[in-house]
Amino acid sequence: MISTPLLVLASASPRRLELLAQIGLACRVRPVDIDESPRAGETPDEYVLRLAREKARTAWQRHATDDELPVLGSDTTVVLDGRMLGKPSDAGEAEDMLARLSGHTHEVLTAVAVVRDRREAAALSRSRVTFRVTTRAERAAYVASGEPQDKAGAYAIQGLGAIFVERLEGSYSGVMGLPLYETGQLLADFGIALPAALQTLDGVA
Repeated sequence: MISTPLLVLASASPRRLELLAQIGLACRVRPVDIDESPRAGETPDEYVLRLAREKARTAWQRHATDDELPVLGSDTTVVLDGRMLGKPSDAGEAEDMLARLSGHTHEVLTAVAVVRDRREAAALSRSRVTFRVTTRAERAAYVASGEPQDKAGAYAIQGLGAIFVERLEGSYSGVMGLPLYETGQLLADFGIALPAALQTLDGVA
């Protein structure tokens, strides 16, 4: 049973909150608003790592009095042929992104950062997702469902968008928006223990 918050989540994403709950971690939600514009010459790796760190740092500066809990920030981007596909601004852009992804393999990069006081650590998850060939009618119907809104690359692998995914190499939770392996490793380094239920399985064959 999840009860006492163990960290602060610098995101309003319900998916990230659900993923943390999945591994038994309660948190306080403290979303922050930062400039997410890419910088000149910045690679996709550098971009997501910078945003994850900036979100965590900003939330720490604003909410450090919340029992001084560590703050977790994360950011996700989709990369196709070296170009980042962020969140679509409207239905037309969403359909365009989905058309470009159709029949191709793209990368999903998700960075996670943890900040507490002067200490900071970050990790990057890299996954490869292959879309089957999709029709214009399918893409239009999917966009009309509303799911592509606020999603990097205009799709949600945990939702209706899963029907387009032919193959995934990497982290399913990372593609959702929070790589649980990397997150668990970072939080352990900050002294956040595994949930009690999982600890009881340690050493059990």
